[in-house]
Amino acid sequence: MTASTHGRRSRRAGFRFAAPIAALALVLGGCGDDAAVEAGSSDIGATSDINPRPRDEIADGGNLRLAIPNFPATFNPGHVDADGYVNDVTGWTLPGTLTSDAAGNLEVDHNYFSSIELTETSPQTIVYTINPKAVWSDGSPITWQDLRSQVGALSGRVTAFKVKATQAYSSVEKVERGVDDRQAIVTFAEHYAEWKGLFNPLLPQPSTATPQAFEDFYRNDMPLSAGPFMVTEVNRADQRIILSRNPKWWGDTPKLANVTYSALDASAQLSALQNNELDAVEPLSTADDIKIATGTPGVQVRRAPANSFTHITFNGAPGSIMADPKLRIAVSKGINRQAIATAVQIGVVKDPKPLNNHLYLVGQTGYQDNAESVSFDPAAAARMLDDLGWKLNGEFREKGGRRLEVRDTVPQNDVQVRIATIVQQNLADIGVQVHIETYPGTNFFTGIVDPGNFDIAQFAWSKSIFPLGALPQIYAYDPANKLSNHGRIGSPELNALIEDIIAELDPQKAIELANKADRIIFESGFSLPIVQSAGAVAVRANLANFGAFGLSSADYTKIGFVK
Repeated sequence: MTASTHGRRSRRAGFRFAAPIAALALVLGGCGDDAAVEAGSSDIGATSDINPRPRDEIADGGNLRLAIPNFPATFNPGHVDADGYVNDVTGWTLPGTLTSDAAGNLEVDHNYFSSIELTETSPQTIVYTINPKAVWSDGSPITWQDLRSQVGALSGRVTAFKVKATQAYSSVEKVERGVDDRQAIVTFAEHYAEWKGLFNPLLPQPSTATPQAFEDFYRNDMPLSAGPFMVTEVNRADQRIILSRNPKWWGDTPKLANVTYSALDASAQLSALQNNELDAVEPLSTADDIKIATGTPGVQVRRAPANSFTHITFNGAPGSIMADPKLRIAVSKGINRQAIATAVQIGVVKDPKPLNNHLYLVGQTGYQDNAESVSFDPAAAARMLDDLGWKLNGEFREKGGRRLEVRDTVPQNDVQVRIATIVQQNLADIGVQVHIETYPGTNFFTGIVDPGNFDIAQFAWSKSIFPLGALPQIYAYDPANKLSNHGRIGSPELNALIEDIIAELDPQKAIELANKADRIIFESGFSLPIVQSAGAVAVRANLANFGAFGLSSADYTKIGFVK
């Protein structure tokens, strides 16, 4: 998964890291005439909505104008500084192993790999045969050494590499040359269940060769890539990134000539679409936004639930007011997640419901409700607080002369502020005072979440199509290397269970163990899932093969404007 303030994801299938984003493609209900907004499904994996068209109906050329809410801190998607938005840009430019359809069915991406085969299970061995035409943008071939170097950087064995996560790569024992430089033999030291997601994306060896290269090579631009497009201009003064056709691309010629990303605050993006300055906006964050987009000439609203969800993370670090897991559970039981789901999604999805699983979304194989331990029960929450010594003194509770005050840190986003307001009201009812602190998305993760400057924090996780990868990245805990465990909560028992899960090659058994872990995660008061994304996207009507992708991956060569 990837943390996110905005519910965005790379449109490449495979095992990306979870990325934080500030808000989701939630859609705030209760605004204006909700009857004018058609409700859709909230189940993931059912559909995509991209105006599919064959290549011969797409015009050659054109510039697709898109927006991200902040300029990337790095173009290295595996670096700890990368947020969910950089994947939007790099998805056009970097190789990967897989493509996915709307139902999440996976196939080898033959643009880059001729075949990928599990040849042995003891030890687990994968043979990657690289497409002989595949080259980096400087003309050098993609080889087994690119795979070996990436494993070296992302395995966690050299801690100087500032990686977002190490899952999958930490389980690899070695990468060897196969029959030639175009084949890599990857041998695992231990089983890894979601091995199909490795090398999504694949980075070039010069970017992963040393910790300094990992830090610097993609810090300010992308000098080397291998997709149908490449970054040709990075203009920080104008907050603009331009991608152009890669002249070394060996596959189908892209229909678009250019893609331009502008760093533009989310609140200004819909107006830019109306003013013909952008060609698509995602997500639409209010029901009014949907109505505005629907009423804009030449614009369509496309919908398919996205692979992301919003949640509340608790800070369980020593010294934090939320360090006690019993207090975290009491607070969780005081939050009416159904009321939040209704408030932010009524009229947009049919029968809005809270998400009751950290790993699987509704509609995804493996989903079950594991949230009984945090079910809304304010009376029980009040009793728990009493038992913990937090006694009412007037309107709010105190213990040892300290008031039960909680800082809820949220991005400056209408949806997240609406959620925070409901949380504040709910917790006031059980004697917990909540102070809402809003921050710009540009500094929310690096300045607030990563250093642990919060009691509770609201943001979204943009997920991989491989759900189990979130377990070691987010929910395992090593105090010396917290990865994406922003709340610093965990236990040796959960760590051991996670190791068993990610090593389980039987998919059904892995699902059973993952749901066991999810119940433990809920019972520890780790975090509180709220709702999954509604996935509404405003798109120029003549734009084809682009929009609400759901679980499907994009064919970047087919995106373009209808003739």
